[in-house]
Amino acid sequence: MVAAALSLLLLPIVLVIGLFSQVTEPPETGTGSGGLNSGAVPEEYVKWVLKAGALCDEIPPAVIAAQIEAESGWNPNAVSFANAQGLSQFIPGTWATWGRDDDGNGTISPFDPGDAIMAQGRYDCALVDQVRPYANSGNLLDLTLAAYNAGPGRVQQYRGVPPYSETIAYVARIKSLMGKYEGAVGGGGKIPPGQQMAMPLAGNPQVTSPYGYRMHPVLHVRKLHTGIDFAAGMGDPMKAARDGEVTFAGWSNGYGNRVVISHGTLNGQRVNTTYSHMSAISVSEGERVRTGQQIGAVGSTGFSTGAHCHFEVQVNDGYVNPAPWLGI
Repeated sequence: MVAAALSLLLLPIVLVIGLFSQVTEPPETGTGSGGLNSGAVPEEYVKWVLKAGALCDEIPPAVIAAQIEAESGWNPNAVSFANAQGLSQFIPGTWATWGRDDDGNGTISPFDPGDAIMAQGRYDCALVDQVRPYANSGNLLDLTLAAYNAGPGRVQQYRGVPPYSETIAYVARIKSLMGKYEGAVGGGGKIPPGQQMAMPLAGNPQVTSPYGYRMHPVLHVRKLHTGIDFAAGMGDPMKAARDGEVTFAGWSNGYGNRVVISHGTLNGQRVNTTYSHMSAISVSEGERVRTGQQIGAVGSTGFSTGAHCHFEVQVNDGYVNPAPWLGI
């Protein structure tokens, strides 16, 4: 049993080593997408993160930076127990395929930040093409990150994110870190015409449970569902619905990790929004936030049966249906 457990623990690492050969080189062109909060990146690495994040549209600089934080904590000399090396934690066999002398210093080394970051960008972009056939709406990044962790062959086998706890946690962690490095980290989102608030998630997410009375999925009693639940993936960014001040950021019993934002007085009424069941919180009490700023990441903390975004609107301290505020 011990040997079996150890083999399962090491499986993702073995897969990464064994499956790199399945990936072909991406083209050297690409416009990139998204910006970079350069103040969150060590100054000496900014140019390389921007360059690697421009190799393909699907992997912006914020993804590159979030991976580096998760892989090495920005330590260029990091070495793991599996002998993964440098900022981007390349196994030597993998490095032989993807490493180049990108910084022009005459050596090809995973401990050279320029070489490592550019190799990471090339590999990420190649993985995008490998997993694209198994992607559905909105999960291409999830599959790419899963392939980086467990190998593209396992994404192909399961036709989705492999059911390994390490891989699932890795995807969620990268996505929860992205907001820290995005160029729009300070906000910059807009409330669409005819609405009073912006969506707390990117795009047009599906409503999975509307405001109103229902049978509570955990407590199994009929009670008011005080907000709207939106379908979302673990670690997806949750964003402020409009400008305001954070009045609470922490643990709140059944809500799990929760953020409350005061939007002041609108049409003579005090208005708050709340965001619950997060896997991570990105703001603190007293902080001013802008529309579209990431305030946390989707999770399943508290009384929750799965990852989702629970969003509420309070008017004069009472819960109201968020749908009209969001134009849905």
